[in-house]
Amino acid sequence: MNLNKRDLFKLAGSALGAAAVGSISAASASASEQDTLTDITGDVSPISREERLARVARAQALMQQQGIDAILLEPGSAMLYFTGIRWWRSERLTAVVIPREGDIGVVTPFFEEPSVRESMTFGDDVRPWHEHESPFKQVASILKDRGIVDGKLGLEDTVRYFVVDGLKKDAPGHSIVSALPITLGCRMFKSAHELTLMRKANEITLRAYGEVWDKLDKGMTPADVNDLMRSAQAALGGQGIWNMALFGEASAYPHGTSQPQEIKDGQIVLMDCGCNVHGYQSDISRTFVYGEPSKRQREVWNNVRKGQQIAFEKAQIGTPAGQVDDAVRAYYETLGYGPGYKTPGLSHRTGHGIGMDGHESVNFVHGETTKLATGMCFSNEPGIYIFGEFGVRLEDCIYMTDTGPKWFTTPPGSLDDPVGSMGA
Repeated sequence: MNLNKRDLFKLAGSALGAAAVGSISAASASASEQDTLTDITGDVSPISREERLARVARAQALMQQQGIDAILLEPGSAMLYFTGIRWWRSERLTAVVIPREGDIGVVTPFFEEPSVRESMTFGDDVRPWHEHESPFKQVASILKDRGIVDGKLGLEDTVRYFVVDGLKKDAPGHSIVSALPITLGCRMFKSAHELTLMRKANEITLRAYGEVWDKLDKGMTPADVNDLMRSAQAALGGQGIWNMALFGEASAYPHGTSQPQEIKDGQIVLMDCGCNVHGYQSDISRTFVYGEPSKRQREVWNNVRKGQQIAFEKAQIGTPAGQVDDAVRAYYETLGYGPGYKTPGLSHRTGHGIGMDGHESVNFVHGETTKLATGMCFSNEPGIYIFGEFGVRLEDCIYMTDTGPKWFTTPPGSLDDPVGSMGA
């Protein structure tokens, strides 16, 4: 995964519209939304303790198959996925060890132990370390007590170097290998409960788009529009909200520019927004035109919509993920775009995996050989970007079933009715 999209968009939002935060139009619209929108998340429940225990059991079965003796997880989505422990990364190590057999173990600073225990839903082996001690010796002790004195210790690619270095010094005899066959082997394939949570997050974001589309007005800045979208998603029950709005020429650059922007007649308004429900993400992009669209704007919008459909139809069980990207680019090249990732055209991958993280493996990107399988979830976002003019991006997420792909949200049918609807 690359830079966190949410962080990029926070930077973009502040750079692109800081001068207009708190404008009268955005503030009054936000107040109206709060009055008319209500939380829609009451009919979904968080992941249960029993589900997390089953995930650990699945990980242990995969470790047995892969010949990996244990995996170590730093705070983040993987730790939350398997254990329910919600923590953060700092220079002081907190980590979870999942052995190939037996109970999990937790290492944390002594003064954090009570708080970490509050976050735990199962397991009671917590080994604290004091400031003058090495946490990696506690990791070694957890492994030894589970009969693992040497062998393969799996780490994800987000684990920081000081952890690797500390393990080499204080847990020698363990060879460091990738934990991705274990963690991705579980996380790539969403359960029915996970799909329900993702569907709810997508419903929130799509409903919010409907509210915001009706309130766009001449003179608004990206900060104004982001405020509207943030308020609407929050009122509907979304958490971890992120938003990006780009106008006119700025829409040609997928993550924006630092140039001042405001809505004008006949101008593209490109938005990329999402939230989470009980930790599971949405990610939807919409491209509107304020006022009457030009012939060129309609043409590019329609080409992107067809590109989305081509990607959807190509995404069948057993198809290598990279071929979805290739199919879209082949169509775009018949229109004179590209070739490949060149602009004017589609300068980024056609889509990315999604779940607890906004960007997960695998991707719809050229050369990706992983075959699509039931339970995988992806964004489908084959934009077209014309530097110096404008860009169009439509993004809806799909999930794979035994019979092929399904939409979480169905893309809009035309630029005149540009919001879309929930999938079947």
